[in-house]
Amino acid sequence: MQLDFDFSGKHVVVFGGTTGINFGIAQAFARQGAAVTVASRKRENVDNACGELRKYGAPVFGACADVRDFDAVGKALDQAVERLGAIDVLVSGAAGNFLCEAKDMSANGFRVVIDIDLVGSFHVLRQAYRHLRKPGAAVINITAPQSFIPMRYQAHAGAAKAGVDQLTRTLALEWGAEGIRINSVSPGPIDGTEGFRKLMASDEQQRARALAAVPLKRIGTLDDIANLVLFLGSPYAGYISGALIPCDGGGALESVKPPLEAAGAALARQSASE
Repeated sequence: MQLDFDFSGKHVVVFGGTTGINFGIAQAFARQGAAVTVASRKRENVDNACGELRKYGAPVFGACADVRDFDAVGKALDQAVERLGAIDVLVSGAAGNFLCEAKDMSANGFRVVIDIDLVGSFHVLRQAYRHLRKPGAAVINITAPQSFIPMRYQAHAGAAKAGVDQLTRTLALEWGAEGIRINSVSPGPIDGTEGFRKLMASDEQQRARALAAVPLKRIGTLDDIANLVLFLGSPYAGYISGALIPCDGGGALESVKPPLEAAGAALARQSASE
């Protein structure tokens, strides 16, 4: 059976939807006929994204809002719903990050990432609640593998994204009776994103290491993430809620490989000696 992702007549809101993975998601929904709202802090980014999305013939609304500002998020959503109707799919993807060991990190640096990723996600979901179509709405939080895989230099992002994933599960419990589904998507290394360009594009050794850590032996694309989010936002995923779904080519599995290999080697040695 071929899946038909027709979002005609649906209103999709993407916070952080003007660049990178989130803009790729907004484009995918626009191509499938949805009316799309994108929201971000920078007016220039919002205007540029809206211009690109209109090329697909989609009704588009752009809002400027910092997810750390609860009232600004509410105002942006009020305006979006007034223009394009109740929200059928909400994607919360605003995020901030930098590399730093915890011992060198300032309290403010830690707080900023928590405020954007975790508190900002709560602001978006809490303010959107009254506008979500009930029943039938789908909410997708864009998280990261740091939420369940400890990574050096990522204490702040790991703590924030772990909180987002737990928020996903809790709200799936609380809002499920009203027919609202909530899931998290955790992207692996994705080409065409600012983070990947900064960390990998100019360093062939880094890129090679990233590729080696992916069992499927390829770097992900914006379409890989967008296609998963399309599915989660569609009726085909109508019985999926409260899930954390890695989209990483199996990369998260590599986090348990060394201990398992060591255990396997020890068992092999024991068997050989018996």
